[in-house]
Amino acid sequence: MISTHPLLPKLKQLKLSGMLNTLELRAEQASQEQLSPVEFFALLLDDELERREQNRMAYRLGASGCNPSKTLSQFDFSAAPGVSRSFITDLATCSFIQRHENVLFCGPTGVGKTHLANALGIEALKRNFRVISKPTYRLLSELNASRANGSYNRNFASILRCNLLILDDFGLQTLPPVSIQDLYEIICERYEMGSILMTSNRAFEEWAEIFDNDLLSSAALDRLTHHAHYLIIQGESYRQLSRRKEALLRAKS
Repeated sequence: MISTHPLLPKLKQLKLSGMLNTLELRAEQASQEQLSPVEFFALLLDDELERREQNRMAYRLGASGCNPSKTLSQFDFSAAPGVSRSFITDLATCSFIQRHENVLFCGPTGVGKTHLANALGIEALKRNFRVISKPTYRLLSELNASRANGSYNRNFASILRCNLLILDDFGLQTLPPVSIQDLYEIICERYEMGSILMTSNRAFEEWAEIFDNDLLSSAALDRLTHHAHYLIIQGESYRQLSRRKEALLRAKS
């Protein structure tokens, strides 16, 4: 039993208790392959490093708001013929984050914008970038609510510090004036300092209307679209296609 292993107290003191998970397996491997003590120890260290990286990734993923199930490998490019695989693959290198560039996805509901944005967020997490991913309305509502308990400055600073800010469903819901002002400040403060990935089911030409202020929209969109990568996704909703397929299957059965 791991909990009663004689090495456990010492490994806990050294913060290496995770080694016990593979200790017996590695000891058997070392015996079978006649590994030297140094080689055996190196295997244990590799296991510990991998375990710690997995724990760090799990923590970063949980804190980011990204959905672990929506990855690039799970995206069906065949159902989205207008999406260039090479374009997405290039974005997945996350070099745009290093250059502090933005990414803007536009298209109707259900064509994969959120999935792609989430998948790029996960790729960024794998490369140790800090990521925050939330629907635009929810992030701004939570930010505004934090004014009441005095945590606004801390939350705002956290939004500015992350390497990649994913704002999903921009323009889906009407924003109150205070949230519009917050969004403007976020865009301005992150300009050439941190990347924003924004998705919207509204055409780019309509984005200015969302700010409901000509001066704010002009200044914000000028910064948002400078150094930006654009993708317009067209097609029919995956969900609608799936419903029709299910209906056909039921009709045949």
